Amino acid sequence: MILDAAVRVFATKGYHTSRVGDIAEEAGIAHGLLYHYFGSKEEVLQTVFRENWSQLLEAFTRIETSDDPPLEQLGAIAKVLLRSWRDQPDLVRVMVREVARSPQLHGQVDEIRAVFVVIQRVIERGQADGSFRPEVDARLASWIFYGGLEELLTGWVLGQLPDGDQEVARAEQTVVDLLCGGLTRAGAVAPV
Repeated sequence: MILDAAVRVFATKGYHTSRVGDIAEEAGIAHGLLYHYFGSKEEVLQTVFRENWSQLLEAFTRIETSDDPPLEQLGAIAKVLLRSWRDQPDLVRVMVREVARSPQLHGQVDEIRAVFVVIQRVIERGQADGSFRPEVDARLASWIFYGGLEELLTGWVLGQLPDGDQEVARAEQTVVDLLCGGLTRAGAVAPV
């Protein structure tokens, strides 16, 4: 309840201009009760990041361990991340505007890296089965792939890209077509 309230407050007021009291008020709890669970506003933001990043990692890991071909797995990863904008726009706003630019993010390097490692393994599996080009650096490709997805989310957060259902679906397909098209060998078909 406190974390959901914090996401709403951070999304509307911004992290730096919000106060712990704003979060407590939004959650409908006493100011002091928030401090029972969290030592500071920074700890609230870090917890929002950790919980949501771990859910993202779990979703990506489920996709990675599925029997789907690597190209379809990358498409599914794109869908999970981009559809989060439709499903939880306030959370995406906080993750893009506040967490991604937070100096505390440096303390979560291992957690962040885990998502890129999952994507890298999917790419490496595609290279091993012959569907992706073997000469492409899988580690760099994972960062480029995720970076493209994050930039689309940033465009929606900043209001610079249209974000209706059709546009989100078009973005999913465009990411897969462009980024995976550069990975695939001739004759491989991107998932629809």
